[in-house]
Amino acid sequence: MVRLLFCWGLLLLGPLVARAQTADTVRRRGTMRVVHLDSVAVAPQAIDTKGWLLLNKDIQQELDGAVHNLYNFKYDRAEKQFRSLKRRYPEHPLAYLMLGLNTWWKIRPTSFQTKIYDRPFFAYMDSAITKAEALYKADKQNYEATFFLAAAYGFSARLHAERHDWRLATVDSKRSLSYLQKSQEANGLSPEFLFGQALFNYYAVWIPNNYPLLKPVLFFFPKGNKELGLQQLRTVATTGFYTATEAKVFLMGILKNEEGNGADALPVAKQLAATFPDNGYFQRFYALLAYDQGEFVECERVSKEILEKINQGLPGYEAISGRYASYFLGYLMQYRYRDAAKARDYYQRCIVFSESSGDTSGGFYLFANANLARLADKERELATARRYYLVVKDIADHKSEQYKEASAWLKKNKS
Repeated sequence: MVRLLFCWGLLLLGPLVARAQTADTVRRRGTMRVVHLDSVAVAPQAIDTKGWLLLNKDIQQELDGAVHNLYNFKYDRAEKQFRSLKRRYPEHPLAYLMLGLNTWWKIRPTSFQTKIYDRPFFAYMDSAITKAEALYKADKQNYEATFFLAAAYGFSARLHAERHDWRLATVDSKRSLSYLQKSQEANGLSPEFLFGQALFNYYAVWIPNNYPLLKPVLFFFPKGNKELGLQQLRTVATTGFYTATEAKVFLMGILKNEEGNGADALPVAKQLAATFPDNGYFQRFYALLAYDQGEFVECERVSKEILEKINQGLPGYEAISGRYASYFLGYLMQYRYRDAAKARDYYQRCIVFSESSGDTSGGFYLFANANLARLADKERELATARRYYLVVKDIADHKSEQYKEASAWLKKNKS
C-alpha cells in the first residue's frame, strides 16, 4: 500500500505529472522542433522568453553551487544563496520554489515522517504560486509562469498526499495538471519541461498494469509509454539543470523498484552518492544497491560513512539511514568476515535504529532479529535465541521462511 501511495503521488506531483502528448506528437522538421498540442503547432523559437530566469544561463551558473548545496544537504548555504536571488528578483517565483525544494529535502530523508518543516514548505510554495500567478495574469503566453505554477501546486499536492489529506491533494493536483497542459507549448525550449511528461509516460502504464483496480481512474488520462518515459528521464538527467538531479532520483528508484533492474540502477546511485557525498538518502540507496549487486567493498565503505556521519550529527543523517547501514555491516561481519561479535553489535544497532524510526514491522528489523537468533543459537545461548525468535514469529509473514524457522526452533526448544 505504501508503494502504491508513492506511485500515485507521482501522478499528483507538480512537474512530475504531465498530461503530455506521447512520442508521436513530437516531431522534427529539419532543424526546428515543432510541438503539437491540441492540433496547434507552436514553434518554440517564436516564444518570447525575455525575462525568463528558468532559461537564463547566467542565473544557472550563479545557482550551480546553490543547487549542489541543496542536494548535498548544506541547507543553510543553499538557503542564503536562494535568498540572495530573491532579494534581486522579489517578484519572480524561482527563488521561492528553490527555497521550497530546499525544505522538501529536509523532509524526504526521513521518508516524510518529520512534519516540522511542513509549514515553511507550504509557505514557500504558496509564495511561488502568488508570484507566478501575477506573471501569468500579465501574459497568458508566459509558459515559464505556467511551469512554476504546475511545479508549486504539484509539490504541494505530493506532500498533502503523503499526509493523507486527499481533498487538498486533489485540488492542488488538478491545478497542477491544468497549468502543465498550458506549459507544454514550450516543451522544445528546455528539458525542464520534459520531466513531468517522462514520469507520466512511465507511470500511466505501470500503475494500471500493477494495480488493475486503478484502471478506471486513469481512463480519461492520455496513454503512456514506459519505454519512452525512461528514455525521457535519461534525457532530463543528462541535459537538465533544475530537474536533472530529481530525474536521476526517480530513474534510480524506477529501475530498482518498478523494473527490478538493480544492475542498471547501481551506476545512477553511484553517481548521485559521489556527486553529493553528504546526502544520506543517496548514500543509503547506493549502499542498498551495492549490497543487492554483491558490491560488498563499496557497500561496507558507504555504510561505515553513513554511521560516522550520524555520529557527527550531519543534517539528513538519521535513524532510517542508520538502519540500512548497520544491517549491511552486520551481514558482512557475519557472512564475509565471520566475526560474530561485530555482527551482533551491528544487528543490535539496527534494531535500535528501527525502533527509534518507528519501523518494526519487518524488513531490516525482521532480518536483524532473525540473524541475532541464529548467532545466539550457534553459541547455545538459548534464552537469547528464544527472545529474538519470538520477535521474528510475531512480525514475520506466516508464509515466510523466517516465520517457519522461528516456529520450528521454538517448538523444538520449548522451555
